[in-house]
Parts: sequence; C-alpha cells; structure tokens
Amino acid sequence: MKTLGRSFVLCALCIAAFWPLPARVSGQTNPDAAAKTAVATERDGQHDFDFNFGAWRTHISLLQHAPNGSTTTTKMEGAVVVRKVWDGRAQLEEIEADGPNGHFEGMTLFLYNPKSHQWSMNFANSGDGTLGAPGIGEFNNGRGEFYDQELIHGRAMLVRSVWSDITPDSHHFEQDFSDDGGKTWEPHFVASLTRENEPVAEVAPPPSTGGDGQHDFDFNLGTWQEHTSRLLHPLTGSTTWIEMDGKSVFSKIWNGRGQLCELESDGPNGHLELLAMRLYNPQTRQWNLTFATSNVGVLGTPPTIGEFKNGRGEFYDQEDFNGKSILLRFTIFSIPPDGAQSEQAFSDDGGKTWETNWINKYVRIKDAR
Repeated sequence: MKTLGRSFVLCALCIAAFWPLPARVSGQTNPDAAAKTAVATERDGQHDFDFNFGAWRTHISLLQHAPNGSTTTTKMEGAVVVRKVWDGRAQLEEIEADGPNGHFEGMTLFLYNPKSHQWSMNFANSGDGTLGAPGIGEFNNGRGEFYDQELIHGRAMLVRSVWSDITPDSHHFEQDFSDDGGKTWEPHFVASLTRENEPVAEVAPPPSTGGDGQHDFDFNLGTWQEHTSRLLHPLTGSTTWIEMDGKSVFSKIWNGRGQLCELESDGPNGHLELLAMRLYNPQTRQWNLTFATSNVGVLGTPPTIGEFKNGRGEFYDQEDFNGKSILLRFTIFSIPPDGAQSEQAFSDDGGKTWETNWINKYVRIKDAR
C-alpha cells in the first residue's frame, strides 16, 4: 500500500487507520460508473480462491540453486491448512513440510483488492517472520497467475506463481523464475496438493526462550471495545480531533508466531474495516506490523518494526506524509486488569519532537466468542 494507506492506518492495538469519505451525491448518477460496477460485479474474482479452503497433503519438488540451470531437486512431504479470515476478504495458509534438509514452515496471507479485482499473496517463513514482496495477479479460465520482482542471489528477477489443474480435491502450484523479462521461465518450487478428508493434527507451538519477545503481544488476544481519538490534520498545528467507536478481535496464528487483528469502527468519516498482521522475527526478536483496509486489499509497506521493553511496545518506520518524509512511532501498553492503550505519533524533525495524532483506548469484552 502506498502513502495514502500507510500514514493513516492504525489497527486497534496495532497501527492507525484512514478511510476516504464516501462519495455520495444525492439525486445524481453516473452511467459510466454504473456500467463499470455492473461489469465488476459479474466478474469480481473475490471467490476465485475458494477452492483453496481446507486441509491438504502436499508433495513438493524444490529445485536447488535456481535459477542457474541446475537440475538437482529436493523432495518434501507436508500438510497445508487454509482458512477464511476477514469475512472472506482474505485467506490464511499455514504450511509444514519435511525433507532431507530438515523441517520447513511457511505462512501465506491472501488478500483480495476490490478496486483492481486482483489478489495479493504475502508469504513469510518461520526463520525470520518477515513478509516478502507480494505476488499480485488474478484468475482467468481456471488458472491463477501472480507476479512480483525479487532479488535472487543478488540479481533482480521476475517471480511467477501459478495455480492450475484445479479440481474439488486437488490442484497444482508452481513458482518460476525469469531473468530475461519473462521470455523464459525456470520452475523453482512445484507442489501437488490432495485434499485431506481427515482433520490434520494440530502441531504444538514451537518452544520459545523466556524473554525472547514472542509472547509480548499475548495480553492483546481476545475481543476489545475501543474508543479512538484522531487528530484530523497532523503536523499543521491543528487541534481538531474526532472520535470513533468500534470493536477489535485479535487471534493467534501460525503456532503463536503471529497475530491477526480484525477491526470494525465507526465515526464521522464513515465505517472502517481493517485487517492487521503481526509477525515475530526470532532472529532479531522484533515484531513486524502491517495492515490492509477493506477498500484496498493490499498489505501496507514498509512494516512498522519494534519490540517491547518494560511492558511497553514501541514500533517505528519512515514514511511520506503530505510529500514530506517523516518518522512514525506506534506505542502500545497494557492497562491491567482489562484495558490497553495505543498511540500513533509523527515526527518531522528526525525524532527530536513527536506529535501524537491517534489515541486508542480499549476495554476487554469478557466472555466474547
């Protein structure tokens, strides 16, 4: 998500949120817009990934040392579980596989963008808990193709991910590399998936060292009633605030390596729905926070990164705001026994001074499902 999405999005206890005012002109219609809407409704693509829900057994062939013409592959066997999140606007895929090189765990968040009628796939592996560049694409005639550009062994290459041969109980996935602008493609990761009729056994969370930071957000799990105060025009000397009220639900994902937040809130600017993701990086012992709004189904970049110290979490990133580069700070802390608070602040002087522009106060909803 570009500047518009990043600078103003604050998920409940995660990051700040911005949504555009609804465009409503009483008594006026736009025939061209209506025609485009009708076409989009006929083929919006939001259900193209529905075949993916459920539990799967997978056989994987991984080409080693790609893409240099190598023909050496590693075979892996594993399980994949995919579930619907955010009322069907997203899917969460969790992968585990084993092979001669050891155990592999990965997670993919699929998000639907209603504006472009495309999906984005956002992948992280358990080694660093960091999302890579999103692959973006769509389905045509039962085949899904998604593209992005990545650095592979220091070289910029195109990456193509393809879903094909889709039946109710099986499908094929392949990831290919190209270093000639898409003229030729070399397969790197090939997987065949067969539906698992019996439930896949739940894997116990990986052990973590006390004080490593992986459980710092555990206080936030559950359902919260929120009250938000938002400064309308940050970094302008404005003192005009608006109030919003809503509900946030935080759930554990990926064997405790991450959390999802689903937020709904209402205020003078309308209705907000937001999905936020938190992923733990065991190498740096830091958390990566990112999000998507319902009108733009793409995760924001760059992530807000930080950690907890003495029960207080602080997370930072650098963004563009009104054409100027600024620093963003997100702060969160628990208020025992059943409260919490988070704040967002901007700095346009390199962190010498900070202006708070978003304050969230939360009270836990007890006995919520």
